[in-house]
Amino acid sequence: MAQGNSDYLSTYNQSPEFSGFNTYEFDPVLQLATATLPENIKANLKAHGQWAGHSETLKLGHLANSNLPELHTYDAKGQRIDVVEYHPAYHALMRRGFATGLNSSVWREDDAEKGCRNLARAARLHITAQVEHGHLCPLVMTNASVASLLSRQKVLNEWQPKILSDKYDSSQKPAGQKDGVTIGMGMTERQGGSDIRASSTTAKERNDGTYEISGHKWFLSAPMSDAFLVVAQMKEGLGCFLVPRYLPDGSPNGIEFQRLKDKLGNRSNASAEAEFRQCTGVLISEPGRGIASIMEMVTLTRLDCANASAAIMRASLSEAVHHCRHRSAFEAKLIDQPLMQRVLADMSLDVAASTALAMRLAASFDRASANPAEAAYARLMTPVIKYWVCKLAPPLVYEAMECLGGNGYVENGNLARHYREAPLNAIWEGSGNVMCLDVLRVVSKSTEIPDAVLSILERDLDSSGAAKVVDVIRTAVKMGADDPGSARILTEQLAFTTAAAELNRLGAGNISSAYTESRLGGLWRSSYGMLDNRHNAASILDTVCPEF
Repeated sequence: MAQGNSDYLSTYNQSPEFSGFNTYEFDPVLQLATATLPENIKANLKAHGQWAGHSETLKLGHLANSNLPELHTYDAKGQRIDVVEYHPAYHALMRRGFATGLNSSVWREDDAEKGCRNLARAARLHITAQVEHGHLCPLVMTNASVASLLSRQKVLNEWQPKILSDKYDSSQKPAGQKDGVTIGMGMTERQGGSDIRASSTTAKERNDGTYEISGHKWFLSAPMSDAFLVVAQMKEGLGCFLVPRYLPDGSPNGIEFQRLKDKLGNRSNASAEAEFRQCTGVLISEPGRGIASIMEMVTLTRLDCANASAAIMRASLSEAVHHCRHRSAFEAKLIDQPLMQRVLADMSLDVAASTALAMRLAASFDRASANPAEAAYARLMTPVIKYWVCKLAPPLVYEAMECLGGNGYVENGNLARHYREAPLNAIWEGSGNVMCLDVLRVVSKSTEIPDAVLSILERDLDSSGAAKVVDVIRTAVKMGADDPGSARILTEQLAFTTAAAELNRLGAGNISSAYTESRLGGLWRSSYGMLDNRHNAASILDTVCPEF
């Protein structure tokens, strides 16, 4: 821990700089959730955690967000270039992301991570996301893009070697000439938003088998990606196309950036409005099956959205606890003040639950191909966990900011940036209502998937009241079928129950019991600090956030 000037800190009752700790070793819940990973992977997580908690690493996150990307549409000679320039801190984070496999490790033939690739990558992402979120966008999309490309082996063979690379290459040239590539996606249009079927971008087949893509995309994040998966209308309906930014001869492919969005948060990551002017694209879906194809990519990005939100909550809570352990008020350390202790302990329960659920969901992706019950878990719980964890982030980060008081509200600290970042994942890759409608879609098709998941929950709750809790979910499922407006009730009940089940399965002790009693059996809650004195708040805090 960087102590700074100890005399100054002591005189003015300030907490030391929040750095100099190991993000992995400082997180007992993450260690519990990854306990089954091989020892060499856990050793790598420890090394990555040491990097993430270093003062210089945390400064990279600050620099990448305070030095915003700049759009250059023309060069000095008046030639159209459409290039976004990033700060060196952003590129440093991207290099680390490639080196640790966030861009593609689940698809690499690495025997060391066989059978646990999604969980191992999820743990690395969770650690990285506590440093900075914006640079994760292209890494997440690149990793997820392979799921959509699997249906077109010829295209996959051409692009996969560059996607799987551990070398980040930010140069402006055709993908075939680069050491590594990133892949983005273009779905959102101003008239459609979440309604992808309302897309007006068109695709016309050419004599050579490629397609001419023309239209507008309202959000094109990570515009320096080397190619984009784009949905466009063809005569059979929507198709999904791979559209490179540069053609093999080095000429631009007609993707023109009109402006960069001035976003609330996620400032290091450029998001552009883009015009596709007769671009060359390759069809990767079956004709008219574009939504199904790109949803393969979206499903994986939803897992990462939930995980990143859990991570930003973890980072915010950790800093709040760190501050309260060193700051005195009313003749005692803040951490020893009963009300502050209850607030932080209450927050800790949601952070623990979110971390556990994100890792559990990743593990289900690893097991899904060989285990139908795990496949059912992944299908139903992806929208549930994405909805619930991402919804938790803004109020929890705000509460952490309040623990720091005015110091939490200033831009040269971490909490203000986390707070601006916190709403993002609940909006991207499917907003809350879209997630709930997806839950309804799953449970209304048949009883097989919900029954399989409820059996897992009843087993993992492992208590005399488990059957009664699961019956509540069954009632909510029936209610949702008759009343679609109740979908949020069903989704939240599933989230609470699944979180309680996973904490119990992990053997989280006092965390598990306090969570189950306060969330499943507790009264309606509108803020943190509602734990009663049956639960040992100090013990909960020490368990979730040990002192470093």
